[in-house]
Amino acid sequence: MDMEAYFERIGYKNSRNKTDLKTLTEILKHQIQAIPFENLNIHCGESMDLDLETIFYQIVRKRRGGWCLQVNHLLYWALTTMGFETIMLGGYVFNTPANKYSSGMIHLLVQVTINGSNYIVDAGFGRSYQMWEPLELISGKDQPQVPAIFRLTEENGTWYLDQIRREQYIPNQEFINSDLLEKNKYRKIYSFTLEPRTIEDFESINAYLQTSPASVFTSKSFCSLQTSEGVHCLVGSTLTYRRFNYKDNVDLVEFKALNEEEIEEVLKTIFGISLERKLVPKHGDRFFTI
Repeated sequence: MDMEAYFERIGYKNSRNKTDLKTLTEILKHQIQAIPFENLNIHCGESMDLDLETIFYQIVRKRRGGWCLQVNHLLYWALTTMGFETIMLGGYVFNTPANKYSSGMIHLLVQVTINGSNYIVDAGFGRSYQMWEPLELISGKDQPQVPAIFRLTEENGTWYLDQIRREQYIPNQEFINSDLLEKNKYRKIYSFTLEPRTIEDFESINAYLQTSPASVFTSKSFCSLQTSEGVHCLVGSTLTYRRFNYKDNVDLVEFKALNEEEIEEVLKTIFGISLERKLVPKHGDRFFTI
C-alpha cells in the first residue's frame, strides 16, 4: 500500500511529516470531501470487506467509498503510518426509534493523542452527522463545527457523542414529511469507551450488517459525500443536498427524485463513483436520516 496514492486520492498536498492538530484536521477534511460514506457493494451483489489491502484497493485504486468499518480503518492506517499516536475504538450507535444505543459494537472510530491531548476522529458516519474536525476528548464542552455543535460527555467510563442541530428549511414541499429528515434538534449519535480495539473485533458485526434483514444497510442503499458548504446524500433513488447554515442558523435541504439513468450519472458526477456491477437502489423501511 502506498501513502502517496492515499494522499492523491484525498487531494492532500501539504506536509507529510508533521503530526500536529492542524495536519490531523486537514487529513480528516480532505478524506471526508473525497471518499464517500457508502454501502453500494451490498446492493450490487458484492461484499463489504475489512481486509486493509482490499479496502485500499477499493477506495484508493478504484476510487470508491465505504462504510465506517472501511473508511475509518483506512484513516487509522494512514494516520498511524504518518506517525500519529492512534488507538482504534468501538462505538454503539444510537437507535432513535428504539431510544437506545445498539447492543452490538457496530461503529469504528479513532483516538489520536497529540502533545498529551486526546482527540476523536471519525470519517465514517456521513450525512449531516459527520464531524468535519477532530473533537477534543473533553466532557461537557460544546465544540461548534460547520455541520453542527458537537458535544462529548463522559459517564462512568463511557463517552457519548451528541449533536445540537440547526433548524432546516425544505423548499420542496412534497418532501416536507420525508422519513429521511432528522426531526430532532438535539441528536444522540453514538457511545464508546476508550478500550483499544482491533479490526478483528468487528469481523462478526461486519458480516451481520451486510446480510441481516434487520440491518439498515441491507434495507437502504446510500452514498453521502461532504462538500465545502454541505453534504450530498443519495438514499435509494432520492438525492438530497444540505447546505449548512445558509442563513439565520438554518440549513437548506433540497430533494430530487431520480430515475435509473440519473442515478448512474449522479454517482459519477457528484460522488465520483463508477460502478462495475448494476446497482439495485433500495429505500426500505429501516430508520435512516440524512
